[in-house]
Amino acid sequence: MQEKQEKTGLVWFRNNLRVNDNSSLKEATENHKKVIAVYFFDPKYYKVDEFGFQKTAKFRAKFLIETIEDLQKNLSDLNITLLTYFNAPEDKIHTICDEFSIDTIYTQKEWTKEEIDTNDLVKNTLSDNIPFVEDYDQFLYHPETVSNDFSNTPNVFTQFRKKIEKTVEIQEISSISKLPDDNLVENSTEIVSLRDLGFDDFEENKKSAFPFSGGENSALERLYNYFFETKKVAFYKKTRNGLIGTDYSTKFSAWLANGSISAKTIYWKIKEFEAEFGANQSTYWVIFELIWRDYFKYISLKYDSKIFKIGGILEKEYHWNSDSEIIQKWIHGETKDDFVNANMIELKETGWMSNRGRQNVASYFAKELLQDWRIGASYFESMLLDYDVHSNYGNWMYVAGVGNDPRDRKFNTKLQAERYDTNHKFRKLWLEKTLF
Repeated sequence: MQEKQEKTGLVWFRNNLRVNDNSSLKEATENHKKVIAVYFFDPKYYKVDEFGFQKTAKFRAKFLIETIEDLQKNLSDLNITLLTYFNAPEDKIHTICDEFSIDTIYTQKEWTKEEIDTNDLVKNTLSDNIPFVEDYDQFLYHPETVSNDFSNTPNVFTQFRKKIEKTVEIQEISSISKLPDDNLVENSTEIVSLRDLGFDDFEENKKSAFPFSGGENSALERLYNYFFETKKVAFYKKTRNGLIGTDYSTKFSAWLANGSISAKTIYWKIKEFEAEFGANQSTYWVIFELIWRDYFKYISLKYDSKIFKIGGILEKEYHWNSDSEIIQKWIHGETKDDFVNANMIELKETGWMSNRGRQNVASYFAKELLQDWRIGASYFESMLLDYDVHSNYGNWMYVAGVGNDPRDRKFNTKLQAERYDTNHKFRKLWLEKTLF
């Protein structure tokens, strides 16, 4: 067994906000006698972007604060202190390294531009002898088991899925042991409030289909409830296109997005459920959706910053418009399409929208209104509780015809409404004004 280092290891949390199945945490605790952790509420993620939207609006901000409060408790139970700062990492990590004699930084491997830029800024402030240990910790299928060359990733999902299911195994879950009591250090830092981030406190909308709080404990509670208490997972494929309520879909995406739960944790729980109650199309379909999530990450690894470009990964030269009046009407649910409007109002009021809704409003924005799809993607980034950079931009490229849809489809929102909201229940929920 490897001998533990005398100096301290620092775990820098990013979108891996959990203690279970966290490779950075595992490596740090295996290699060091002392371990501390840090999380940054980086001010740049609360600024307004080039399209005029705040990168993180109030819904995800609140969910994130709840997540960090949960993470701090769970780490404390393992005798690990979590320091939290409302600072840019590059302004603070070097002082933490000096204060606590840090000799290695463990963090989740990132590859999109903003995160890479932050890494470079941090490394420029550190002495040369502090290495970064990074691991791809947000996948179902770990990249090291998939390919040495991401340029080989197929541009059609089905080809990717069939090959990966046949040839790659999913790794086991990693766990860590509790550290000695003397590993805890004095912590004078405080977790930010909504007001610190520039938001007023707000009450959750009673009609929300996502009434859940942030954090690993909440994620695991939902997992257990959806699988073993209600057994709704056994009907997922039949209900997943629903629009109202908590149980038409798994709702795992928000916790997956900030890493409160790992894709592997969900996968192995499905296998546990199947062993006890039997497998069916629905239990497989949850895995199928996790593979889609992986796929957009591999597409991002293959194409790098092309996923943010107007021509997408296909480099299509379509003419896109940028009409602020049309865009504002789409945002506020004031278009000519009542199904689109109901979904957009749900997003504005709750930070949540169903998968069926997202496909329709995105297609309407890009293919009907002919607006620059990146503006729609940017608004989703701001508002969605479950914003994930790769899935968001991958899906927007897909519906805009500049991504991975080989058929370049356009959604008929009228027919979609007739099929998925036959009795107008969803539209009534969000479009009718109530007195109470």
